Amino acid sequence: MAPTFAGDPRLRIVAGSDPREEARRQFERDFGARAYAGVEALCADEAVEALYVATPHQFHAAHVAAAAAAGKHLLVEKPMALSLDECRAMIAAARQAGVHLLVGHSHSFDAPIRLARSIVEDGTLGAVRMIHALNYTDFLYRPRRPEELDTASGGGVVFNQAAHHVDVVRLLAGSPVRSVRAVAGAWDAARSTEGAYAALLMFESGCVASLVYSGYAHFDSDELMDWMGELGARKEPAGYGAARKLLQADELALKNARNYGGASFRGPPAPQAHQHFGPLIVSCERGDLRPLPHGVMIYGDGERRLEALPAPRLARLEVVDELYAAAVDGRAPLHSGEWAMETLSVCLAILRSSKEQREIAL
Repeated sequence: MAPTFAGDPRLRIVAGSDPREEARRQFERDFGARAYAGVEALCADEAVEALYVATPHQFHAAHVAAAAAAGKHLLVEKPMALSLDECRAMIAAARQAGVHLLVGHSHSFDAPIRLARSIVEDGTLGAVRMIHALNYTDFLYRPRRPEELDTASGGGVVFNQAAHHVDVVRLLAGSPVRSVRAVAGAWDAARSTEGAYAALLMFESGCVASLVYSGYAHFDSDELMDWMGELGARKEPAGYGAARKLLQADELALKNARNYGGASFRGPPAPQAHQHFGPLIVSCERGDLRPLPHGVMIYGDGERRLEALPAPRLARLEVVDELYAAAVDGRAPLHSGEWAMETLSVCLAILRSSKEQREIAL
């Protein structure tokens, strides 16, 4: 999010916090802003009006409570928290302080997804009946801290990646999830958290969504997206297998080096197209929709056509749109704490359904 914040004239980066000295030094160089070692000092900075909480998942609830008590509006990384009780406490803290709480970025912010939803709302294609979403990545084999490979600490693909999938299909279906049946796979003893899932979501409207994700670094579903990567930049297929090869070195050292301020840190690529979360097909009564990095393909009864989108100036500007509208104009955000808590409830149901081998009613 930092390049988006820096490139949007509606925002000014005034301060940040990180326990690592190298990150604080780079932050000061990059933004000419104050850098604190602790969250408490950041919350006490009177120049800060809104806070982006991008700490590990297990700290979200405590950091939101501290920031809300200091009167800061909040943008919190997904997943919102690790339990519904933590979510409720975060919502209550924001409500009591009179500040707005948003959760993201998830890929339901992406312009092609929002365009697909507007096409659905137009009504021409009728109601959404079925959604198929899949994504195959190298997620599990990117350098990780130990807790990122521990499900109880928020590790694995269900906490970290299903939040994207669930947010997207909830937005497109436009209906609450009624039940979940899922299987999650943990197939590598050396990386014992969930690396894959397949989930069937039933909505109160009667719509059904199938979600399939694998982070085991074999097939790459960006091959089905014309090799446009998740962040909107073109990928090089010749890089196949790089993630597993990289892990032959010291993993924690690799992780630290690639973190912000580390010797190998590289910022996100400049976007060439809109972000995505893998191939997605939305089946309506009178046609199908397929969001793409450059628009939405519409497959009707007699023709197919592309509803094109202009290339993005900055990645994730939609997040700033929603944050600014809430903090400055007082408009209730779509991706509120309540919205994110519902998404987390589905993610927890995926884990529970897999463990208990049964359908979970919400």
